Amino acid sequence: MADAPYLVALALLERGGQRALPLTGKSQRPETTAAADPGADGQSLALELLLRLWQQSGESPIRRIAENDSLLLVEIPLEAMQERLPQLKAAWLSSGDSAAFLVGLRQLAGRAWRIEQARYEGIRFVLWP
Repeated sequence: MADAPYLVALALLERGGQRALPLTGKSQRPETTAAADPGADGQSLALELLLRLWQQSGESPIRRIAENDSLLLVEIPLEAMQERLPQLKAAWLSSGDSAAFLVGLRQLAGRAWRIEQARYEGIRFVLWP
């Protein structure tokens, strides 16, 4: 299980004039990492994150920062999740350099998807370059 990647849903956004990077995640089972997309685990993480954002939207307006790359799902090795992702997040929160954050995230991630919604289809995962 230690070698299995961690699945993380994250959102690059601005809330009340401040950058924020909420995220949620869970460890993956080895058989799940072989699937073409994150399936039910990805959907549940996306739903959890979006519900949290929706609940917080009553406190202050929420605006996405990175256009279509603002809502992502990534597979990250557990070690990188614990050590490098917090550093990357802190750098983005202080600098606001979304392009650098996305490049750094892409280097950490194994597989990655944009989280999108299509009418009559629900949540779908589009491979993120």
